[in-house]
Amino acid sequence: MTDFIAARKADRPSLGILLMLGFCVLAPMGDALAKAVGDTIPLGQLLLVRFGIQAVLLIPLVVFTTRSFAMSPRVIKLIALRTVFHILGIGAMFTALRFMPLADTVAIAFVMPFIMLLLGKYVLGEEVGPRRLIACTVGFVGTLLVIQPSFAEVGWLALLPLFVAVVFSLFMLVTRQVAKDVDPIAMQAVSGMMACAMLGVLYAAFGGLAWGALTLVAPGPTDLWMLALIGVLGTGAHLLMSWSLRFAPSATLAPMQYLEIPVATIIGYLAFRDWPNGLAQLGIAITIGAGLYIIWREQRTARA
Repeated sequence: MTDFIAARKADRPSLGILLMLGFCVLAPMGDALAKAVGDTIPLGQLLLVRFGIQAVLLIPLVVFTTRSFAMSPRVIKLIALRTVFHILGIGAMFTALRFMPLADTVAIAFVMPFIMLLLGKYVLGEEVGPRRLIACTVGFVGTLLVIQPSFAEVGWLALLPLFVAVVFSLFMLVTRQVAKDVDPIAMQAVSGMMACAMLGVLYAAFGGLAWGALTLVAPGPTDLWMLALIGVLGTGAHLLMSWSLRFAPSATLAPMQYLEIPVATIIGYLAFRDWPNGLAQLGIAITIGAGLYIIWREQRTARA
């Protein structure tokens, strides 16, 4: 493990793509497990286990690989903000998965590249041409087509993946601010500890109100190992993504992330017999096409 982490930083695109493919498999697998236990394990407990396992796995990794936990006050504040967004995003995603098919939920959340583009233009003042803005509009139309069948069944809960996309866009903006100042593994370890502390405060303040999301239950044997896998898969997926960026540029890896949608579709069908209807399939295709076009335009602009 140490030799792998300490590998030279020169680009190795094949390895980077392989690691990103691993992320595209592990992430929907973790989502599928969260969907499976969502009806029996309260949301707060699910999040506490998810981030607790992240901290337990990564703190020893930081220590054994002689990484440093030393961070400036500015970085600590930004990681705390990033952790809040992480909790909100995963919490909304797990909630949406209770009521919606896996493929639809993941596909709607992939509106995030469009939101990132708009945030770059209107928040960071980045130059965004009319073609990419048109692609954003087309992508949003595709997303609405995916939302429509779920909205007809579960109402406003079908909008939760849009909230996930907005929150994770903010999460990525904050991550950009700290990525160059701190090791990604140490950042994830600290974030896991912060998330456990924040959730602990929520339980201390509101756990006695018998609010469903913050109740604690004794998991059965099956739920117990599934909870453990959710934490391991979530942590492993983020590690694979972080490591993939060490070996290949983001421009190479960005299109690969869209493989998460067909993987989620297959897993959703095998595990829950969920399959997107014709309208949702059309929306998924439009969303993927618009996203890939934006990535292509970003690459051309960067080269220019």
